[in-house]
Amino acid sequence: MSTTKGGTGRRIVLWRHGQTSWNLERRFQGSTDIELTETGVAQARRSARLLAALKPDAIVASDLKRAAATAAELAVLTGHAVAHDSALRETYAGEWQGLTHDEIVARYGEQYAAWKRGEPVRRGGGELETEVADRAAPVVLEHADKLPEDGTLVVVSHGGTIRTTIGRLLGLESQHWESLGGLSNCCWSVLGEGARGWRLMEHNAGTLPEPVLGDDD
Repeated sequence: MSTTKGGTGRRIVLWRHGQTSWNLERRFQGSTDIELTETGVAQARRSARLLAALKPDAIVASDLKRAAATAAELAVLTGHAVAHDSALRETYAGEWQGLTHDEIVARYGEQYAAWKRGEPVRRGGGELETEVADRAAPVVLEHADKLPEDGTLVVVSHGGTIRTTIGRLLGLESQHWESLGGLSNCCWSVLGEGARGWRLMEHNAGTLPEPVLGDDD
């Protein structure tokens, strides 16, 4: 995709889902299908009002409940149907799923440390971050390719999946993806289309800084 002369190019808004009880407990969700808390629903409604002002042209979301429910709040305001895709699910993390951060560090300390160093690690025997990007990034690009000139796509997904997708679309080496800080619940990042590809325009936007809770912190 190339930027049109005189235009700003297409935009991709990658929006993390609202709060869940497992986020509060710092319990790794991964592909486990956890619903939003009441606070998470309120976060989604607040953020949806802000994102609706961007006049998005399309919405695509993970099919897990926490992302689908978040996307639904924006769909109500925009009138757009949400396209759900399982390729946008959070990283499958095998034996890590359901464990708290402290439990992961205690049981899988070496594995956790290697992941934080940027090494390719199958956390809990699950997916590599590059494999998550392999499935998620093409879906994002497929929907972005359908946008009108200067159009905006909202992608509703998960912290780890958004991080890997941004890293892939920016052309960063996977060992550097950790340099992209995590997203707070219901915050988002914006990629803008430039002459040399996608550029990171905003990261973890949407509110005053809040703690990053839960997956991929």
